[in-house]
Amino acid sequence: MSEESYRAARADAAAAVRRLGHALVAKSTDRELLGRIAREVDDLAALAEGGPERVRIPNSSRSFFEPPTASSPPEHKSLFAESIISGELNPLSAGADLWREGDEAVLEVSLGPAFGGAPGRAHGGVVAALIDETMGIVLAIHNEAAYTGRLSVTYRAGTPVGETVTCRARLAGREGRKLFMTAEVRAGELLCAQGEATFITVDKQRFAAETDEGIPGITSTLN
Repeated sequence: MSEESYRAARADAAAAVRRLGHALVAKSTDRELLGRIAREVDDLAALAEGGPERVRIPNSSRSFFEPPTASSPPEHKSLFAESIISGELNPLSAGADLWREGDEAVLEVSLGPAFGGAPGRAHGGVVAALIDETMGIVLAIHNEAAYTGRLSVTYRAGTPVGETVTCRARLAGREGRKLFMTAEVRAGELLCAQGEATFITVDKQRFAAETDEGIPGITSTLN
């Protein structure tokens, strides 16, 4: 199997799992079907768990540090292929699209039922994740590697589930290794949330080769 066809197969499997998850949240399912789902998914999970360990697959359309094209999105774009927000290979992904408009990063998504908090509204943590993800594209626009140091979110209104939501983010300033960003989340004209963040830049080669030990010095840089 070619790399392209293998990637497509993973994307199809991830999409199927996402569809099942949203259906289980949104629909009332009878016990017989629930039992069947539990048995069959457990069997499939056991088979998948028996496979070899693998590493995260990078985005095939462009490098993380290559700025996305300055146009409306011709195709799905993500920070990482397995991002929890935009990754097409992640079965838990929100399925968001990301692109660039000038010096602004833009995210667009219609959140499914599994991302709900209060009835009809997205979970606040998911809204914060949308902001953080969009700010990641700002890093690509400015050719920086960085980690989120602080993220503050002000919720202005409920972010709806099942409707198109847009997040826009940009660089507001910098000070040494600190990058300051701002963002807004809107559903049409409705302002749902605003975000302010401090990112801490790191060496790109170390970022790309990072292990579970992480890169030291972020906390001390914030203080």
